[in-house]
Amino acid sequence: MQKIHNYINGEFIAPVDGKYLDNYEPATGQIYSQIAQSNANDLELAVKAAELAQQDWADLPSEQRSILLMKLAAAIESASEELAKAEAIDNGKPISFARNVDCYRSAANIRFFANAATQFSTDCHDMGKIGVNYTLRQPVGIVACISPWNLPLYLFTWKIAPALATGNCVIAKPSEITPMTAFIFSRLCIEVGIPKGVINILHGSGPSIGAPLVDHPKVKAVSFTGGSATGRAIAASVAPKLKKFSLELGGKNPSLVFADCNFEATVKEVVRSAFSNQGQICLCASRIYVEQSIYEKFKSAFVELVEQIKIGDPLDETTQHGALVSQAHFDKVYSYIQLAQQEGGKIISGGKKVTLSGRCGKGYFIEPTLVEGLSDDCRVNQEEVFGPLCSIQPFIDEKDALSKANGTEYGLAVSIWSQDISRCHRLSSQLDFGIVWINTWLLRDLRTPFGGMKSSGMGREGGFEAMRFFTEPKNVCIKY
Repeated sequence: MQKIHNYINGEFIAPVDGKYLDNYEPATGQIYSQIAQSNANDLELAVKAAELAQQDWADLPSEQRSILLMKLAAAIESASEELAKAEAIDNGKPISFARNVDCYRSAANIRFFANAATQFSTDCHDMGKIGVNYTLRQPVGIVACISPWNLPLYLFTWKIAPALATGNCVIAKPSEITPMTAFIFSRLCIEVGIPKGVINILHGSGPSIGAPLVDHPKVKAVSFTGGSATGRAIAASVAPKLKKFSLELGGKNPSLVFADCNFEATVKEVVRSAFSNQGQICLCASRIYVEQSIYEKFKSAFVELVEQIKIGDPLDETTQHGALVSQAHFDKVYSYIQLAQQEGGKIISGGKKVTLSGRCGKGYFIEPTLVEGLSDDCRVNQEEVFGPLCSIQPFIDEKDALSKANGTEYGLAVSIWSQDISRCHRLSSQLDFGIVWINTWLLRDLRTPFGGMKSSGMGREGGFEAMRFFTEPKNVCIKY
């Protein structure tokens, strides 16, 4: 049984207390490895390593940090097949998705911030004959990066890359549900020569290691992606300590489909937005609103495409829809499918558990599921399900569409499908979401700010927003 150890001070280290968690393969339901169950004792080792490395890493010229990060990006690309297979086994997603999305973006994240390290600049304010001010942007110090299970390496690198690029040392906690690619990433750090202590990776559960990491007095900033309830708990913990924190939380994202959309392209893209990665992306569309005049036509075309999605073994190259990440998450999603019916919804596609033959006979598979007839305020339309379940409803006009879209506590992402550019601009300014896509979904420019409003988070990631988060501005004023 493979054991996944912590990465501390440039070495793999077993948990101090010798405790491990079982790691399940979602497609088979079987234990296939064990994860270090770290606690405060392991955290102290990581903090000491980071303290010893912090000043040297901060003092390293940005060009040299950039070179090391570029090597790390290249190492991820070289190991992409190993990483894709590991992600498919560990997470349950199709290996083609892991290769083309997770592995690609993981390398791109590192490379983007490696370049940003040499381009990040600060302000100068000339006071004429009186004097001049200039701003220093210095690393915060030791920072915590806590990443989720749905895009394990992709979102792990999205956090640590800007932290490292700006001269901070990182203590990272990947999800205990999907630890394998972070474990492989640790090996890549050794291979490319990342200095000891600059990045430390601790495995284990939230209560055992996540909470102590967030609370540690020598951790100066926390970047977290995950559920809104956990985000609120982190905010309550770190706010009194006056630590910096960034929270990328849940979503209940709508798609607004107008009658003047490019019909065939829109149907295809909305299906993708609803069910990519088994609906386990914080940006997935879980509420589909369609203008009344094309509702029946759109619904019919949508269902036709959904029913063509191939469900299968994540390691099969032809699989489009894999397993849900865990038994607990499988049970949660299926309970919402049952709830949708209790709340008056009608399942018009999917809705069933799937039992595959062969090695995946005990895996966590659920059909892509579409429900209609639900009210705006029902739980299924208000709560984050984070799985292959979405609702579809007609809307009357632009005002009705806006009201429905804004009608939850979440505000992460929305997509608008229309050829009326004035309408698209008008709605974009009125929608309470951090990200608005027009006639597209998941098209990303890494320079742009990423994050949500309301219960979908606080702060922004991406581009110089992330670089600013991981640095402290210091004004220097000189009188002539």
